[in-house]
Amino acid sequence: MKLTIILQLTLLAVSSFFFESKAQQSFSPIQYTKTCYLKDDKPFYLISGEFHYFRVPKTDWRARMELFKQAGGNCLATYVPWLIHEPKEGQFNFGSDGFRDLEGFLKLAREENLYVIARPGPYQYSELAYDGLPNWLSKNYPDLRAKTYQGSDLPGSVVSYQHPLFLKKVKKWFDKVCPILAKYSVNKGGPVIFLQLDNELTGVQIWHGSIDYNRETMGFGKKDGEYAVFLKKKYTEIKNLNNVYGTKFRSFQNVFPLEPKRYVNVERLRQLKDYYDFYFTIAAEYLDTLAVMARSNGIDVPFLHNAANPEMVPYFKETVSLLKQPFLLGLDSYYNLDQNWIQNNPTPQYAIREFFGLEMLRLMGFPPTIFELASGSASDWPNMSAMDAKACYMLNLALGMKGHNYYIFTGGPNPMGFGATTDIYDYGAPIGAKGEVRPLYDAQKGVADFIKKDNWLSEAKMIHDCRISMDFEYARSSNYWKEGSNFIFTSPEAWELTTKGVLTTAMLASVSPEFCDLSNPEFLNDVTPLIVVSSVVMSSEKQRNIVTFLKEGGKVLLFPLIPEFDNDLKECTILKDFIGNIKMVASNNAVNRASFDTISNVMKKNVFYFEKMPENCMVLGIEENSEKPIACKINTEGGGTLIIAGINWIASHKEQNQMLLYLLSKLGYRQKVFSDNQNIWHTLRSDGKNEMLFLMNLYTYNQSAKIEYLDSTGCLVKLGKIDLNAMSVKPIILKHN
Repeated sequence: MKLTIILQLTLLAVSSFFFESKAQQSFSPIQYTKTCYLKDDKPFYLISGEFHYFRVPKTDWRARMELFKQAGGNCLATYVPWLIHEPKEGQFNFGSDGFRDLEGFLKLAREENLYVIARPGPYQYSELAYDGLPNWLSKNYPDLRAKTYQGSDLPGSVVSYQHPLFLKKVKKWFDKVCPILAKYSVNKGGPVIFLQLDNELTGVQIWHGSIDYNRETMGFGKKDGEYAVFLKKKYTEIKNLNNVYGTKFRSFQNVFPLEPKRYVNVERLRQLKDYYDFYFTIAAEYLDTLAVMARSNGIDVPFLHNAANPEMVPYFKETVSLLKQPFLLGLDSYYNLDQNWIQNNPTPQYAIREFFGLEMLRLMGFPPTIFELASGSASDWPNMSAMDAKACYMLNLALGMKGHNYYIFTGGPNPMGFGATTDIYDYGAPIGAKGEVRPLYDAQKGVADFIKKDNWLSEAKMIHDCRISMDFEYARSSNYWKEGSNFIFTSPEAWELTTKGVLTTAMLASVSPEFCDLSNPEFLNDVTPLIVVSSVVMSSEKQRNIVTFLKEGGKVLLFPLIPEFDNDLKECTILKDFIGNIKMVASNNAVNRASFDTISNVMKKNVFYFEKMPENCMVLGIEENSEKPIACKINTEGGGTLIIAGINWIASHKEQNQMLLYLLSKLGYRQKVFSDNQNIWHTLRSDGKNEMLFLMNLYTYNQSAKIEYLDSTGCLVKLGKIDLNAMSVKPIILKHN
């Protein structure tokens, strides 16, 4: 009998050793570049699905994981809710009962060879009560609540991120949860490949009406307060701050932020901007604080964070600079969550937001990833159709997405009344709360099959015929640049022109654009025409780089005027001085007719004309009523060509498409793709060996277009008439190796 028991134990130990070895072999760390993810040094596409162990019945875990793998999934993502595991302060519960069995979930994911993205917060949201924070937190400790400028609490469970008391409570939470997650990290043979720090940072505060002005957190009035330290680091001496603010503060600790409202005075605008820059710096410090806590508890995998939407990606420039440890930024993307959304299916407007969001991530050095990609909806109505969802997924692949996490893949009951919406968290997911398989499942399986078949897309880059400047400062300027000012063209207006004017018009005109960051000298290595959108403000670094580009023979099309200030609103005329003898003013005509060559009366918001122009420049556009020039071509030092076109517009009419193509043609532009239907948009992607053309019909009716393209040898290839179903994205192989 003893011999039998010993033999059984020996076999069990051998089996356990074999399993652990197999697990360690199977779970290779995932690395990444700005182009793609890598597994064992080979391109890898991350297909993750949100799978909440605390909602899905434990008896269904394995079956639903199997379904996920059959649909092409290779990773699970889950929140680890603080309120569920510490329902009463100091009483942590990670028991083996279903909805708290975190370790059981991680063990099963390991058995099923599925990676895991762990999201321990502190915030979860996820339609949980108190946004995933314990009820006792803000109830027992009201001082840690985020505050409005007037000092009142923000509504809901909104805390002040860097408040010392909040961080003290978070540390106790991380001290309990992180060792569990560390035990199952990929470096120890487990499935956990990434750990997300918090969730949709700044979103919860901004959505509740205000960024944070908690006096204790920000240290207002304190010599060593966060705000005073920030200002001292920027200005060094108080007299320097007073010079740019037009104030008479005695010390940095005496400086208080301005009320967030519209300011015409440039000094007040600088002061308001400084506080927003400070706020984003505090957000970065908060994530760095969480990273230190996690590392001290054994977490040895890369960290990640998810911007709440494409518009919030630039809020994390400071975070990317501060976090030295491996860090990955992605975004969240939805097109329909309830009836307050302006659309219920992917639209061209949605595509534009995705385009600039994914491009921002690439320019920041990350593989463009959507860490919450719409997979169902928080509301039962309006619902999400499988056809709409597939168009969404294929659209994002066409725009450069290199990994995604479906939110959610499967749901179930909210435990013990912890749900903030209903008791059943079904979400219209591919696998319903009771395990039912829905049409959305087949849509996701089809997308995974496509990715597997053409896996080279995992490292493919955009084939472009021109570039558009991406200014992250413009993208977030509307936070502080309220409702305009006395400047003739502001940074929020420049961002609107970039996205709703230039980018949208480029897509309508069948241009193949890619974004570039003028602060990164790498853009100088590309010879394709560069479209620059400029407000009156542009950093000295970017102005200097444009000058260098022109001196090296570059071709630039600039809308709508030359900058004259830097990002701190100080006079900066580097580009203007390089051009020489130039002055532009806003037209005050009641009616303006902007015309370019034979293209008359181009639809616009406003125009800017030249009071002074360099000698020997060529006029390319005029305001017809006054006959004043609004666009000119300038040959610059070094053989460069600069076209300045003083027009601001929102895409709406075909004449705008014609104007853009006309101006680009004056820079020697060679168009890659030609379409006779402006409603069919496209992108081209290649890994150097293979090429694919994506055609997008983001409308609710069938359409067709005659498509031609220039191949790699410069020959025109006619694809003929191509039909596209309603709400669909069609991939066409142009070259296959």
